[in-house]
Amino acid sequence: MDRRLALVTGASAGIGMAFAHVLAAQGYDLALTARRGDRLEALAADLRARHGACALVFCADMAEAATPAALAEWLTREGRPVDALINNAGYGLPGDFAQSAWEDQAAVLQVMLNGPCELAHRLLPGMIDRGFGRIVNVASVAGLTPAGAGHTLYGPVKSFMVRFSQSLHQETRGTGVHVSALCPGLTWSEFHDVNGTRDRLSAGTPRWLWMEAEAVAVAGWRAVEANRAVAVPGAPNRIAAALAKLVPDEAIMALMASDGWRARSR
Repeated sequence: MDRRLALVTGASAGIGMAFAHVLAAQGYDLALTARRGDRLEALAADLRARHGACALVFCADMAEAATPAALAEWLTREGRPVDALINNAGYGLPGDFAQSAWEDQAAVLQVMLNGPCELAHRLLPGMIDRGFGRIVNVASVAGLTPAGAGHTLYGPVKSFMVRFSQSLHQETRGTGVHVSALCPGLTWSEFHDVNGTRDRLSAGTPRWLWMEAEAVAVAGWRAVEANRAVAVPGAPNRIAAALAKLVPDEAIMALMASDGWRARSR
């Protein structure tokens, strides 16, 4: 119980799983949540065996509005305050906005916008009171560039998370709480398998543009430890983010309107 506790959402695969291993190696205990309980239990057993970490499992769907409150109440019952929050749960919803069901779009907002904000709101006061906290909001380099067609809410939501993180970063100065937005680009994980874009992206994207989930998680943790408000891992992603500040939005949107780009977005 003398170890700090980190809560990781979307911990069953990809960047979330990588964060769990990075934090366990840093001496943290873990609270893991995602929809797939079998994956979480396997990860928890691995963390215990490799790092001697206590790993708690809470199987839940972040698309449910009641989940953030249930998570916070569960940890209170466990007697474990949260010292680090990794808001990682997320996914892409392919297709056109007008042709989708609103329920599907609302779930995107709950998982990647409402849920992370509520968790931060519920856990931040305790971090400030204890004089220590780390919050990583996993955003995307897509949140730093104009949005294209397809996955209509993904880029705007990630852009919101960047600005939200910057605001919290400013508000928590001098409190011992660090807040960072992590903005990865293409990452080897199950993200593109789940939304059905793996084959198209793999065929049309050079391998050197992709990063391993472990490298992304390490970069994100280093950034929040250094209290950097925004972290963009990988040289290609940093170049893209820098160009997005220099090139007019209209030019980037014209590129995104091309047939090839639109095909990769669906």
